[in-house]
Amino acid sequence: MPESSYAAQSPLWVAVRSRCPRCGRGHLFRGFLSLAPRCDACGLDYSFADPADGPAFFVMMTAAIPATAFGVWLELTYSPPIWVHAVTTLPIVLIACTLPLRFFKGWLVAEQYVHKAEEGRIARPMPQTRDPS
Repeated sequence: MPESSYAAQSPLWVAVRSRCPRCGRGHLFRGFLSLAPRCDACGLDYSFADPADGPAFFVMMTAAIPATAFGVWLELTYSPPIWVHAVTTLPIVLIACTLPLRFFKGWLVAEQYVHKAEEGRIARPMPQTRDPS
């Protein structure tokens, strides 16, 4: 099908549902964080997608810092034994840092598709012509 025959998908909705950014039906992921090679519904090749470290950055800024701050607060306020951190802080940090990764990766892939983002290239400067005057 031609590209224009598909309804526009919201990048956030694509991320929430983990679906294809073109058709909204096919799966975006093969595993928890592994992108599928292509959409199983419309055949869109996902080789254009390269979110790199973007998902990890967004998780650090939105989840890891507050989760770690909780552990620091717990330590400074109550000075609990280390086992308390092992059963409270460690699971909170692991869950807060793992669960949002899939959402952020799906969102960045959808944004790359919507905005037709490509790898940056260095363009050679155009040769300058001398003005004869």
